[in-house]
Amino acid sequence: MLSELSDWFWQERLWFPEGLGWADLEDRDGRVYAKARDLWVALPLSLVFLLIRQIFERTVATPLASLLGVKETVRLKVPHNPTLESFYCNVTKSPTQSSVASLCKQTGYSARQVQRWFRRRRNQDRPSLLKKFREASWRFMFYLLAFIIGLASLIDKPWLYDLKAMWEGFPVLTILPSQYWYYMIELAFYGSLLFSVAFDVKRKDFKEQIVHHVATILLISFSWCVNYIRAGTLIMLVHDSSDYFLESAKMFNYAGWRHACNYIFIVFAAVFIVTRLIIFPFGIIYCTWVYPVTIYKPFFGYYFFNGLLMILQCLHIFWAVLIIRIAFRFLSKHEKVDDDRSDKDETDESEEEEEAEDQNYVKKNGPVQNGHAVYNNNHSKTE
Repeated sequence: MLSELSDWFWQERLWFPEGLGWADLEDRDGRVYAKARDLWVALPLSLVFLLIRQIFERTVATPLASLLGVKETVRLKVPHNPTLESFYCNVTKSPTQSSVASLCKQTGYSARQVQRWFRRRRNQDRPSLLKKFREASWRFMFYLLAFIIGLASLIDKPWLYDLKAMWEGFPVLTILPSQYWYYMIELAFYGSLLFSVAFDVKRKDFKEQIVHHVATILLISFSWCVNYIRAGTLIMLVHDSSDYFLESAKMFNYAGWRHACNYIFIVFAAVFIVTRLIIFPFGIIYCTWVYPVTIYKPFFGYYFFNGLLMILQCLHIFWAVLIIRIAFRFLSKHEKVDDDRSDKDETDESEEEEEAEDQNYVKKNGPVQNGHAVYNNNHSKTE
């Protein structure tokens, strides 16, 4: 059964143009070609990346955060209440007014006490600035190094300057050591992101990020197996060219360096738009979707490869809308840059609304303590 499935999956008519096949990629005369089995190297490398990340965050990112003034957030812990904890974990983190009334009857708390308990409980689950800073530092370091490595491996290649040259001699294209390591490093990194997704900061575009990582891993793996190496390296270079600007802007944002954050974000937005909305669709996708059919007849691998590219392009458009909105808000109203794409967690807006409700309540009724008015205002408890 597995043997038949493997034979069907790897049949040549799916992955190669007519007249070409796996035999054309057999090593001969000192010429080495990409093999599907090479991709297994990325699995242990992903685990190595996870280990390196832990070391980097402890020995480099944390001292850097301290140097820039980023401190661990001290959060108030809520008193243990089995009823509220069960509702929080199993029902919802933001109860409605009717649910609050029901919980008041079950616990004996006032409505304000229940609301405060849930607010502080959500705060306990929110990632600290230090955690966000360490994560951004790690990604900044990788994307910058990956861009430098990719540029160094492509700087002397003709297909960097003439995209159509990526198909010269296809599919009988030998693999270079620089291409091999560029591929394996990128594949291992995105594999490590999938492994660590449960522990990383969960952002508003969490689902889109998962789709992006999976599509990227499939794209890298497929392009390696069928020798789309030249196109693959160009795609990775284009993506790495802007991401380190975003991560550095986040780092300065967490450190409170607003002006540096704002201006770096504008640079990121410009590079992102040029690379993801101009070069990627009108340069690379054109040369993988339109130009190849002038050389050979379309086949399944051709549609599969370009389908993955179109998924990435849809994500680029989605993110570009958010990025342009932020950049426009900054340029027109001089507001501070907040990364709607990935920085604001799900509870931020609700927390701000609840804090505003608390302030309005205090204005109308005076300070409160444990749900009751405090008549000695000179000794009121600071929340």
